[in-house]
Amino acid sequence: MKKFIDLRSDTVTKPSSEMRKAMYEAEVGDDVYGEDPTVTILQSNMAELLGKEAALFVPSGTMANQICLNVLTNPGDEVICDRDAHIFQYESGSPAALSGLQLSLIDGVRGIFTPEQVEPLIRPTSAYYMARTRVIEIENTHNRAGGTINPIENIKAISALAKKYNLYTHLDGARIWNASVVTNISPAEYASHFDSVSVCLSKGLGAPIGSVLAGNKDFVKEAFRIRKAWGGGMRQVGVIAAAGLYAVQNNISQLKEDHEKAKVLAEGLSNIAGVNINMENVETNILMFIPKHISIEVFQKKCKETGLLLGIGKVGEIRAVTHMNVSFEEISEAVNIIAKVLS
Repeated sequence: MKKFIDLRSDTVTKPSSEMRKAMYEAEVGDDVYGEDPTVTILQSNMAELLGKEAALFVPSGTMANQICLNVLTNPGDEVICDRDAHIFQYESGSPAALSGLQLSLIDGVRGIFTPEQVEPLIRPTSAYYMARTRVIEIENTHNRAGGTINPIENIKAISALAKKYNLYTHLDGARIWNASVVTNISPAEYASHFDSVSVCLSKGLGAPIGSVLAGNKDFVKEAFRIRKAWGGGMRQVGVIAAAGLYAVQNNISQLKEDHEKAKVLAEGLSNIAGVNINMENVETNILMFIPKHISIEVFQKKCKETGLLLGIGKVGEIRAVTHMNVSFEEISEAVNIIAKVLS
């Protein structure tokens, strides 16, 4: 089988031998009955890590986000978010399909919008003929914008605006670990400005599956009910929860190395005449670049033929994501492959 340098996403990471050992040795029970001890430990640890009263283990980040939105809203309500938010671009229309929600989209700058952009979009409570504004959603780091970190002062200001209008806030924190490693702001500090938060274990942290949502006890109690209704109730799932537990206990600090790899990759690409890349936009482990004088499809195909897998961002952009399963040597080789394809 041909070996590829896979930079399509940090979701391609595979569990290490140590993580597999933790999974094999995990104590299990029936989680729908609340009897899986490993899941209980994971949820307790995650609640503490995120500074929330309770947490709930779910199969995926999409499920985590959509459960949170469902619990916070009623059908016909409106959620304000960035136009490139994951909940709008990559979750199969679930806000509408699952919860009867509509999204009010903001054209943020690299995924970041301001309170001044939000306030005019908040519907007046007297306007019974309009959708009710109910939630402001922020994604941090922002996937489609290239791993952008939302500044904490901006988050605080949006949270204050939400309180002013009696709105809820939700954090899509799938990669909040990356933001925390760069800024030294704890996940709990980020999460403290939101009513609900979702975090992912199966991206840069290397677990094979799983996300966690968190909030107050009443919120999580209702989230548990919705998880069951949507087919997310799991039985002896401690074997998977053990991977997530290992990930948060051992793999957060290594994200710094992933960010360093992204910088090395970006610097290499900046020296290729056929590449357009903005070095200042590379903040975490995701970078976007534009290959010149060649279509995205042809470029991707030629890179794959030479052993490099790359993703697609916005129209005309290539997305590359560094992670624990790609080495610095492979990053250098990726630069060489791109240079050859564009020569």
